[in-house]
Amino acid sequence: MINQNEYVDISGISFINIEKTQFLNSILIPRIKNDEKTFIVTANPEIVNRTTYDDAYKEAVISSDYTIADGVGILIAAKMNKKLIKERIAGYDLLVDLLNVGNKDGLKVYLLGAEESVNKKASEHIIVNFPNVEIVGRHHGYFDMNDDRIAKEIRELEPDLVFVALGVPRQETWIHQNLDQFEKGLFMGVGGSFDVLAGTVKRAPEMWIKLNLEWLYRMIKQPERIGRNLNILKFMVKQLPLFKRK
Repeated sequence: MINQNEYVDISGISFINIEKTQFLNSILIPRIKNDEKTFIVTANPEIVNRTTYDDAYKEAVISSDYTIADGVGILIAAKMNKKLIKERIAGYDLLVDLLNVGNKDGLKVYLLGAEESVNKKASEHIIVNFPNVEIVGRHHGYFDMNDDRIAKEIRELEPDLVFVALGVPRQETWIHQNLDQFEKGLFMGVGGSFDVLAGTVKRAPEMWIKLNLEWLYRMIKQPERIGRNLNILKFMVKQLPLFKRK
């Protein structure tokens, strides 16, 4: 059981303050085995910044069971507020860890999001590298958010793990809007992780990740992300005492 002291508040978003290994072994695996429905938000500065002006999106984020710190900007913001988050938990790393659990226990997985070609390649990657995982269904990310056919399919298939790669704010919004329809399953927004699984986007080298410079590597490799990095800057400015809401 996680007590109130093991959460850190950043701009009204409550982050679970836990190391990845403990989070996986002490919380997530038992919940999966007990068929407890779970909603995880992998929150980076872009997500937190959006919650400061998008009330509907903030409602979706705070409805999650757990929000984890995915992004060095969150750790820096915590320090600026004289708090300490034990570890950054990258959404992609947690995705891979969950696939390893799925491979060990023969779990059922559903992939929702990204372009059809990327979704298909990500599925093929999982089949090759996690052969005991059963991909019970998948669907690309280009669909009407009000179309309930995908939720109906997922409900009927009863996957253990549902990875939603729709980007911000669609992925958390879709989970929030549809979660009540499901009896079980771990649901997690995973952003561009399908692109990494598919091999269409390369993740930063390990040394960059260890130095918390993955954001810089992405910016160099994908200059079109400049807008997202400006959002990170806006988020960091909002953490300064001068700009705190009274």
